[in-house]
Parts: sequence; structure tokens; C-alpha cells
Amino acid sequence: MNNGMIAIMLSVSLFIGFLGLVAFIWGLRTGQFDDEKKMMQGVLFDSEEDLVDASKRDEKLKKEDREDAKDI
Repeated sequence: MNNGMIAIMLSVSLFIGFLGLVAFIWGLRTGQFDDEKKMMQGVLFDSEEDLVDASKRDEKLKKEDREDAKDI
């Protein structure tokens, strides 16, 4: 391989890595990984209806948190 090909491969791989980092940071900022109670809900609630109710309650709390953040 010549040096030009190595430079192209290196720059493309760095660009793809940068895109991955940007996507990860975006996920952190938008709350994509905020699912700390999911595993415990499976233990606490037996029926599917209870899980749906818990999911709706969590969504309501998240919505209220977002509205509170907008007010600040």
C-alpha cells in the first residue's frame, strides 16, 4: 500500500469514529440511556397491564421533568 491509501483509510476511519462519538453524546443528552428502572419493573409487576401502567407513569414523569426544565 502506498502512503496516500493509508492516509485516506485513516481519515475515513477517524471521520466514522467521530460520527459515532457525536451519536453517543446525542444519545446521552436526549436521555436515550435513561432506563434505570426497567429491570426492576419486570420484577415488581406481574401482569402485562401493570407494566403498561408503569410505562405510562414513567412517560408522564419524564414529560413533567421536561416541562420543568423548560421553565428554568
